[in-house]
Amino acid sequence: MPSVISTPRQRMLTTLKGSAGALLLSGASLTAPLALATEVTIACGPGGDSDMCPELAQQWAEQSGNRVNVISTPNDTTEKLSLYQQLLSSGSSDIDVLIVDMAWPGLLDDHLVDLSRYLPDDATEGFFPALVDNGTVAGRLVAMPWYTDAGVLYYRKDLLEKYDQQVPETWQQLTETARTIQAAERDAGNADFWGYSFQGRAYEGLTCNALEWVASQGGGALVDDAGEVTIDNSRAAEALDLAASWIGSIAPEGALNHTEEESRGLFQSGNALFLRNWPYVWKLSQAEGSTVAGKVGMAPLPHGPQGESRATLGGWNLAVSRYSEHPQAAAELVAYITAAPQQKAHAMKMGRNPTIEHLYQDDEVLASNPSMGELYEALRTGVARPASVTGDAYARVSNAFFNRTHQVLSGEETGAQAVEALGRELTRIGRRGW
Repeated sequence: MPSVISTPRQRMLTTLKGSAGALLLSGASLTAPLALATEVTIACGPGGDSDMCPELAQQWAEQSGNRVNVISTPNDTTEKLSLYQQLLSSGSSDIDVLIVDMAWPGLLDDHLVDLSRYLPDDATEGFFPALVDNGTVAGRLVAMPWYTDAGVLYYRKDLLEKYDQQVPETWQQLTETARTIQAAERDAGNADFWGYSFQGRAYEGLTCNALEWVASQGGGALVDDAGEVTIDNSRAAEALDLAASWIGSIAPEGALNHTEEESRGLFQSGNALFLRNWPYVWKLSQAEGSTVAGKVGMAPLPHGPQGESRATLGGWNLAVSRYSEHPQAAAELVAYITAAPQQKAHAMKMGRNPTIEHLYQDDEVLASNPSMGELYEALRTGVARPASVTGDAYARVSNAFFNRTHQVLSGEETGAQAVEALGRELTRIGRRGW
């Protein structure tokens, strides 16, 4: 799922060595019985049943003979980033390994080590290339992909079968199929039924949706790998105009204020044919008590006539602080947690999506969660937000993009007007270089 990027001006949080009021929730020393062992501190997630980081860190400690101190950080991504920014900007060595969001490598890279200096040359072999590229800033591998997400299309397979319709491959097909079945369901008595549900609020989630529309239309990804602003083009404009045509037609006006959960709620209540969301929705839609349990399918997102399916990538990585007193041991811990056996266990036990390609063909992984087989294609062709190339300017880039997109969805601007204005704005932001 997406996260909004904060800036260094945000309110700083209490430090790692703070008082009882510190935001760090807990710390546990996971030790191996070796007097001269190296101690490595890792910042995991918030702890609890969905966080396998402490367990894997303990395994590494037991196998390597080192000691691991596990710190549980705030669940809120903005608070987590603010904490990291405070610690790193002060040069603190309190944390060696950090769990970092997909959109943070470019923001934090000055404070992170180049992992390729400490790991074997083939350390990233087998990982999705786009995820490795996202963790590489100016040729430096500053983050190793751990688990990932990508936008996917959920659909009501029972309704497609009922009305003899196919899973759409293009956005135009989705529009037409949604319109046809929406009209039929309303004629049958469901006045609250809609054809499509997505995240349309002006926030990071809309950046993810709009990037998919634009990239799958062949309109680029806002800013290319060389740092050039590419958004001002006719295909990007067409993609935004098509999305605007959905509001009040196949998507409710309320979609302009929908995030992940509101859009999921509409679909899971049985009142939407299609839903764009993240993989977490699969298990919830199949859970006991779900109105649509057993009726849901999952497929890659549609594309434009001149493009291919492109899903925005999300997820979390592991990185090593440049202020670590034990960078070699810290890098080895990162390599252990992100290795295939640990990713497989993470996928089967927690349902987290691996960042290593062959695990999507693993029989045991697929048996534990069949939806992962459908997710593979979305990850293979996924598109990363331009966070690494734009660095600490990414927050402004994303804000400009989702605000302009929201204006198009709201009918305040045309797609052409929005991309032209956005092109000028992003050029100003990056004028002195990203």
